[in-house]
Amino acid sequence: MNSNTFRMPAAVLLATGAVALLTAPPAHATGGGGAGADGEGKAGAVVLRAGLDVGLLNKTVHVPLKATLNEVSAPATAEKTALTVTLDGVEGNQPVSVLRADVATSKATADKNRAEAEANLAKASVHVPGLPLLSLVEVEKVTSKAVCEAGKKPVAGANVLGKVTALGKKVTLSAGGPTKLEVPGVGVVNLELSGTQTTSTTAAAAALRLKVSVNPLNLNVARVDGEIVLAEAHCETPTGPAPSSAPPAADPDVKPQSGTGTGTGSGIASGVTANANLAETGGGSLTPYVAGGALFLLGIGGVALLVTRRGRTS
Repeated sequence: MNSNTFRMPAAVLLATGAVALLTAPPAHATGGGGAGADGEGKAGAVVLRAGLDVGLLNKTVHVPLKATLNEVSAPATAEKTALTVTLDGVEGNQPVSVLRADVATSKATADKNRAEAEANLAKASVHVPGLPLLSLVEVEKVTSKAVCEAGKKPVAGANVLGKVTALGKKVTLSAGGPTKLEVPGVGVVNLELSGTQTTSTTAAAAALRLKVSVNPLNLNVARVDGEIVLAEAHCETPTGPAPSSAPPAADPDVKPQSGTGTGTGSGIASGVTANANLAETGGGSLTPYVAGGALFLLGIGGVALLVTRRGRTS
């Protein structure tokens, strides 16, 4: 059997809530250095997670179909819109188209302040082996998002928007519990709005969960049982301190400068102090002019005294 990697059955993930979602690998916030290195948060998202058991008509065996689409761990983004798997002895050993969508994206980011993940799926149809022409479920749009920010309560949200059909019939989903759809000769599908789970440090959301039990009796497939989860996101709050937007507090050891003091401050304040001291001791910017005038008058007086003495001797 060839298939995309499947980390953990959807039943386990959703049944145990946010903790299971957050501990299901991969949940690494950084690459190489391990999860949560240097206090960074953790985040991950997946568009589709399937854990199915396929029973074959001509064999007394059950083939597991485990697959994921666009599973990412922060920091990463994925946008693949189709998922196919090949199962031995199923549909002539041809690839089984599990999901096709116009939009299928998942994104996760994480640093020391914030961890965030989201998954989006639009115009999507999900198929199971033995029912290649009949969609197990079709959705117009499903989304999920989880945000874990340092210093704040984690937040998670999930939405199923537009029309939903299962086994070719339109269904109305209720937040009060699963919606059961039974088609004679085909099987039963339980659809549930999975909602969200939050703790003081974690958040998880999954838009839609399907519990599948169909018996197509076609293409060598006797029965398909299991679960499928659409649009799943989870995060864990960084362990570092919360970012602060407040201005830094003033240093209590720094005292304001005074323009009339005699301290040894720097800048403009110290310049004002120096000029004040010069004025008090008689020094200032006019001192050179006063000294020059005094010398000039002294010179005139000396000349006058010399002329007077010469007049007396003659």
